[in-house]
Amino acid sequence: MIILGITGTLGAGKGTVVEYLTRHGFAHFSVRALLEEEMARRGIPVNRDTMTPFANELRAQHGGDYLFRTLLARAQQAGNDAVIESVRTVDEARALKALPQAVLLAVDADRKVRYARIRARGSALDDVSFEDFVRQEEREMESNNTAEQNLGAVMAMADFVLTNNGTKEELFQNTAHVLAAIRARTGKR
Repeated sequence: MIILGITGTLGAGKGTVVEYLTRHGFAHFSVRALLEEEMARRGIPVNRDTMTPFANELRAQHGGDYLFRTLLARAQQAGNDAVIESVRTVDEARALKALPQAVLLAVDADRKVRYARIRARGSALDDVSFEDFVRQEEREMESNNTAEQNLGAVMAMADFVLTNNGTKEELFQNTAHVLAAIRARTGKR
């Protein structure tokens, strides 16, 4: 069983990589969906300004890798190759990398390309000005606390990095190459 953790910047194409992987036998487990579930249950408005502090609060209460561990348990119960989207803390990355046959994949793209993508998808979470987009991203890029979002450090821990400034087809092609390398590395065909 391969456990593939995905990390990356907002709008870089993590979801598109997940789309490719699910077409190739991976079960998908989403931190965002888990958080949205829990926030809705508690009556907390779901937006990027509430989601990040809420996630950090859960991590502070239950451990820095809590969200990852919750989804990992679901993935292990399912028993298939799994992709966990999105690894955002150093504690989550360390927990992932401690597993046999686990891989951390980072996805990134130029900032303006990513902003255009998030605006095009029309999600309530993505209805922000460019200035707010930059502010939110910078808040998520570094922290001295290994239990809080630190995309810069997590991306530096990645086994593979995809740069996605092109088309969906190009990203699928690049993902296919990375998946072949992952399968070769883990001995899974």
